[in-house]
Amino acid sequence: MNTDTETAPDQEVEDQLVAPIADEVNDSYSNDDLYNINSWGADLSFRELITMYDEDELIKPELQRNYVWEKVEASRFIDSLLLGLPVPSVFLANTEDENKLIIDGYQRIMTVYDFVKGIWSKDRKVFKLSNSEKINEKWRGKAFSELDASEQRKIKSTTIHAIIFEQTHPNDNDTSLYQIFERINSGGRSLISQEIRNCVYQGKLNTLLIELNQNPKWRALFGSVEIEPRMRDMEFILRVFSLNNEQIRLSGSGNLSLKKLLNEFMGSKNNNTDAAIAFFKEDFNKTIDFIYEKIGTEAFFNIVQTSPPRIRRRFYPTIFDAIYIATSMHLRSNRQITERNFESLRLELLQNSDFRNHISSGTMQIDNIHGRISMVLRKLYDAEYN
Repeated sequence: MNTDTETAPDQEVEDQLVAPIADEVNDSYSNDDLYNINSWGADLSFRELITMYDEDELIKPELQRNYVWEKVEASRFIDSLLLGLPVPSVFLANTEDENKLIIDGYQRIMTVYDFVKGIWSKDRKVFKLSNSEKINEKWRGKAFSELDASEQRKIKSTTIHAIIFEQTHPNDNDTSLYQIFERINSGGRSLISQEIRNCVYQGKLNTLLIELNQNPKWRALFGSVEIEPRMRDMEFILRVFSLNNEQIRLSGSGNLSLKKLLNEFMGSKNNNTDAAIAFFKEDFNKTIDFIYEKIGTEAFFNIVQTSPPRIRRRFYPTIFDAIYIATSMHLRSNRQITERNFESLRLELLQNSDFRNHISSGTMQIDNIHGRISMVLRKLYDAEYN
């Protein structure tokens, strides 16, 4: 079969490996969970922050974006501290176990941490200030150990204002911390949804998503060996876990906020138990194995409606969730699976106007979620969605 290798037009969604779906890209919500937040200010010295980080009381997200500052930028920040210039505030969040999670300010905190410790995270070499003319001449090219004692004390004793958030009434469905993070994160490039979840929802499910995202068969089905730096591939795994549950199947009609659904699912304590993690892991690996072996590596791609149809080599989220959930349900039913040409049946389904509507319009409407999953079940497995 011919493949479509055209370059897609520029999108707000960055990676052209993934087909954008407008009503999901623009999904947002706000609710009363925001009333469950308290905040206050505290001045913390870098000496305190370094100690907190060393003692695991100050934590970064499990998959923190790479340290992005260049050496001149990092050096200028140290230079500013030595000059006694004011330092922008950082944002921290209290966790249930009384630690503090870095919401905003990771680059600033880690720059000072690395300089004091002597090794720059970005290249794992001795951290010496840049020789740039932007740095005060007396400190150019110097490591922390080469500063005099008063200069070392000045860096460690400099205080930075921290705005600290705390959930006052945390519960299993509380997404307040996510909403706060979404509103205030202010790096050079704002975090997107799964990056925020990776920061906010630390736990066994987040760790599992990181692990499953490296499954070689999943990488082949996703269409890229490289892990997505912005974690959208992880979000797709979370997507099928969230939609593949009895509560969704029993829902009548209406429209879901995908963002809210994923936040609540990832933050649920019930989904972070050992039993739940074991179930998700086994289900994902079995389902991906079957799809890879029986349907093939183009299972989650759409078609260009030519004659004959051509594969459009872009991962399609709604094709993925329909095929994954239908396959997962059928494998768990323990019904015998008749050998057939699954890919041929899939291509027939992609030419069905009802199915194409279910995967492209109002994709988070309950009726369309039910519709696309049930059509895959009938077409590929002669089974009913119930």
